[in-house]
Amino acid sequence: SRFAERLAQLEEAEGAFDYFTLSYRSFGIQRRSDNGLVLREWAPGAEAVFLTGDFNSWEKQSHPFTQKEYGKWELYLSPKVDKSPAIKKSGLISGPFLSVSLTFLLSRPQFQHPRPPRPSSLRIYEAHVGISSPEEKIASYRNFTRDVLPRIKDLGYNCVQLMAIMEHAYYASFGYQVTNFFAASSRFGTPDDLKHLVDTAHSMGITVLLDMVHSHASSNTEDGLNYFDGTDSCFFHGGSRGNHSLWGSRLFNYSSWEVVRFLLSNLRWWMEEYHFDGFRFDAVTSMLYHHHGTSFSGNYSEYFGIHVDEDALVYLMLANHILHKLYPQCITVAEDVSGMPGLCRSIEEGGLGFDYRLTMAVPDKWIQVLKEVRDEDWDLKNIVQTLTNRRRGEASITYAESHDQALVGDKSLAFWLMDKEMYTNMSALTAMTPVIDRGIQLHKLIRLLTHSLGGEGYLNFMGNEFGHPEWLDFPRKGNNESYHYARRQFNLVDIEHLRYRQLYAFDRDMNLTEDKYGWLAAGQAAVTTLNQADKVIVFERSNLLFIFNFHPCNSYIDYRVAVEHAGKYKIKLNSDELQYGGHGRLVQDTEFFTEPMPFNGRAQSFLVSFISITTFHRDVSNTE
Repeated sequence: SRFAERLAQLEEAEGAFDYFTLSYRSFGIQRRSDNGLVLREWAPGAEAVFLTGDFNSWEKQSHPFTQKEYGKWELYLSPKVDKSPAIKKSGLISGPFLSVSLTFLLSRPQFQHPRPPRPSSLRIYEAHVGISSPEEKIASYRNFTRDVLPRIKDLGYNCVQLMAIMEHAYYASFGYQVTNFFAASSRFGTPDDLKHLVDTAHSMGITVLLDMVHSHASSNTEDGLNYFDGTDSCFFHGGSRGNHSLWGSRLFNYSSWEVVRFLLSNLRWWMEEYHFDGFRFDAVTSMLYHHHGTSFSGNYSEYFGIHVDEDALVYLMLANHILHKLYPQCITVAEDVSGMPGLCRSIEEGGLGFDYRLTMAVPDKWIQVLKEVRDEDWDLKNIVQTLTNRRRGEASITYAESHDQALVGDKSLAFWLMDKEMYTNMSALTAMTPVIDRGIQLHKLIRLLTHSLGGEGYLNFMGNEFGHPEWLDFPRKGNNESYHYARRQFNLVDIEHLRYRQLYAFDRDMNLTEDKYGWLAAGQAAVTTLNQADKVIVFERSNLLFIFNFHPCNSYIDYRVAVEHAGKYKIKLNSDELQYGGHGRLVQDTEFFTEPMPFNGRAQSFLVSFISITTFHRDVSNTE
């Protein structure tokens, strides 16, 4: 009812939410057809506002804004004698307690390709443009377009999620301390370069999501929103409520009419101006609760009560409502660790309207297992419980690791598994050491088990698909401003004798197998065998039979597992193949037949020899 009331107020006052959310076309700097410039800002706490810059020799008070109602200010700049705009590049909005620098480029979209259809099985490649080169530098949009997009396509990912695009002054913030919400980061290139990146991705059939930070903003005053009008409560809550104590950032006041205008218009701007296909909303948990996140047990009292920020919740409902009404193919993903019920149900059902949520407990479980538990002591029941413990009817994006695990201070899966031997023993020209052998096999098993059992979508952070051998650390004082760890060494995959190439090949074929059979779009898997002693997991999903052997020592002959249908089965993906760094003990496309034998109440049993992990496809034309 709060959402319906807010939406009705918005439409009554502004005419329609379409007009309201296009406010970016009237605020900021707008160029008229005659090259005259109209500047409009919302600064309710300012006493006066002036514009100064190169165009007026930095005279501080020669160009005052006119005060309008509701805290708005306007200024019109006539074109020059030669009919060109009065301001070409930069200026400074200033006034008592107000000084905000601005730089703008006049750009028009040049898109040649339509948005691709929304994928039924979402396979996301999480990426950061600046670290996308093996070189020790800040890579560019053009570099990413030329060198990385073809790899994403080859790997079988149908979606790229771009981090750190919204302008941010502090590079090492990973883009999560936004200073300008209506600017693509200039450190990677021009706006047209980013548009070319998105357009090229669309030409490849790749959906593009933007990492959207509407949960907080940088506390910078010179180049950010903080103290924009000279007060601490313009865009944010005043006092301590407006400060995030852990992040040192400012928290939006979602009850403010103009803040909602700003944020919803921001979503429209990225969709219209850059043709993004949707958003991954960052830090949704911090938005939903006044405490900004704590430990959650799953008790429903944790999700309903005065500790829930209903203004933020209603804002998220408005955002999803508008995006899905105006762009029916739009994808929205929530980063929420709390498990808020209804987060990914439709607004008509009382939900918040997101399409997917991230299964943030899964990567934490894998790190905990690798860090604390011996191979022979793995609790498969607990692992399977973690992978399948999600709200039915609410789609999830699952992942074994993301950018969080790659950051300095943590370790990627490959590093937990192989550690320093990744630097010396990854050559296929020499025999595998026990550490590398174990690491490569588990790296494949963990990723496929997560991919096939853990959700309705899958995510991978760039480089982790091939076991990138180094952590991620941005230039800072603590590392002498070095770019050595702020890069991704894709060149390792191009060296034929290195085993990184084998992990890359498995990740590619894993995605291509999913693309063919569509298990992510199917219902949740039916786990038919969970043998703790044998370390065996078997389940069925999307007409496929998945068999995993996690035992550190044992292989099995004529191992009996349940299947629902009798018939002929073929091995379609086998992690033990030589091309994937395996030992070649099973042959691709080998056929197996079921025998009609009762097993644990299921209809049939299946006799099969297997070593590591296999994905079988049932030939539905031979089920008799």
